[in-house]
Amino acid sequence: MHYLLMIYSDEAAEATMSEADTQAEMAAYKAYAGAMAQAGVLVGGERLRPTSDATSVRIRGGKTELLNGPYADTREQLGGYFMVDVPDLDAALHWAARCPTAPHGTIEVRPVWAM
Repeated sequence: MHYLLMIYSDEAAEATMSEADTQAEMAAYKAYAGAMAQAGVLVGGERLRPTSDATSVRIRGGKTELLNGPYADTREQLGGYFMVDVPDLDAALHWAARCPTAPHGTIEVRPVWAM
């Protein structure tokens, strides 16, 4: 079954990280993705650009509205995701707990609804 592991963190806090801390986190993500690939569960994943680069689209009263940035104002922002193919929720939760952002952010685990 496919699960999406959505990685939420505080962009403002990340912007204040030292270069060494940023490189260490990127190395941790490389190892994390490598472990998932080696286990045969990684379907895909990407890091997202900051929310300042986002545009939200909605239709209200038949008119298209474009909003700069994300629609929701939250403390944590969606910064990336991994899609995994694992047997069950417990396995997805196992991989989510290993995510480098889990100790200081939130990893939302959601099953993918096959269309």
